[in-house]
Amino acid sequence: MMFAAVLMIFGGVMTIFEGIAAIAKDDVFVATRNYWAQFNLTGWGWIHLILGIILVLAGLALFKGAIWARVIGVAVAGLAMIANFMWLPHYPFWALVLIAIDLFIIWALCTAPRRAQT
Repeated sequence: MMFAAVLMIFGGVMTIFEGIAAIAKDDVFVATRNYWAQFNLTGWGWIHLILGIILVLAGLALFKGAIWARVIGVAVAGLAMIANFMWLPHYPFWALVLIAIDLFIIWALCTAPRRAQT
C-alpha cells in the first residue's frame, strides 16, 4: 500500500506540473490539427491540475489507511490515464510516462492486501 501511496503522490505532482505548464505557456506544447480530441490547451491544463491535486490528496490519505483513498485513487488514476491518452499529440513522452505511472497506481491499489480486521 505504501508503494501505491508514493506512486499516487509522485504521479499527482507530475500531473500538477503538466497542468501548470499547459496553463502558463500554451506555446510550449505542439498544437495538433485534426486530432479527434480537440480541446484548448488551457482547458487541458486545468483538467490535469485538478486530477493531480486529487491524486496527491488521495495518496496522502492512503498513508493513513483510508479505504476511500483506494477507491478514489483507482478512479482518478483511470481518469488521468484517459486524459493523458488524449494528451499524447501535445507531449508524447510525458503522456506515456504518466500513463505507465497511472497503470502502476491502479495495479498497486487493486492488488494490495486489505488491512487485517481486528
